[in-house]
Amino acid sequence: MDERNQFVVDALSIEESWRIFRIMAEFVDAFETLSKVRHAVSIFGSARTQPDDPYYQKTEILARLLAEKGFGVITGGGPGIMEAANKGTAEAGGQSVGMNIRLPFEQKPNPYANISIDYKYFFIRKVMFVKYAMAYVIMPGGFGTMDELFEAITLIQTKRIKSFPVILMGSEYWKGLFDWKRRVSRTTTTLRPGRRGGVMRESQRESTSSCSPSVTKRFSSRSCASGIRRCVIFSRAFRRRNSSSPHRR
Repeated sequence: MDERNQFVVDALSIEESWRIFRIMAEFVDAFETLSKVRHAVSIFGSARTQPDDPYYQKTEILARLLAEKGFGVITGGGPGIMEAANKGTAEAGGQSVGMNIRLPFEQKPNPYANISIDYKYFFIRKVMFVKYAMAYVIMPGGFGTMDELFEAITLIQTKRIKSFPVILMGSEYWKGLFDWKRRVSRTTTTLRPGRRGGVMRESQRESTSSCSPSVTKRFSSRSCASGIRRCVIFSRAFRRRNSSSPHRR
C-alpha cells in the first residue's frame, strides 16, 4: 500500500468529500449484516497468538462454552485470538461474527466466521463491536486490544453507552495494568480511586458468586462463560432499576 494513502485522515480534502457517502454505505452494510446478531460477546486479543499457545486454547474453549449457552461471539475476524474465538463458536454451532479490517500487513480473515464483514474504516468497526455486544472479554493482546478495552470502559464511565461486563482474562498478563492503576490512584487525582466500573479479572480460582458492575470477580475459562451470563442478567436488572436516566448506545 502506498504510504501516502495509508493515513486516511491526512488524505481528507474538499475534493474527497464524497468519502462521506462511502462511510455511510459502510455503516448501512454493517447494520444490515449484523441485524441478525443477538446476545453476542465481543472477544479481543493478539493476532499473533499461535494455536499451541494456552491463551489460544483457552479462548477456543470459552467461545465454545458461550455458544453452548446461547451467545454469539464477535471478533476482529483475523488470526490468533480472533481465530480461536471464531473457531470455538462455529464448531459449537453458534453465531461466529468476524469483522475484518483491511490493513497493509498482518490482518487476514480467518475461515471460521459464519457472519463476515470487511471494513475499511476503524471507527465504524469499533462502533459495531460496542453496539452488538452484551459483554467484552479481553484476552492478552497489544495496542489494538488495549484500545478496545480503554474505549469501552471510557464510554461506560462517561455514560455514553449502557454498562456491560468487561472481563480481562489472564491475571499474570494484566497484573501490571492493575498495579499501575492502584499506584496512580493513590498518588494522583487523574484516576478515581476504587472505581473499576464493570471490569473483572480472571484467575485460576473460580468464582460462582453473582457479579456486580462495581465489583472485580475472578474467572476461569468455564466459569467466565457462566459469569458473563449472570453479569448480563444482573446488568439488565440494574439498568431497569435505573431507567430514569437512560444512556445512549
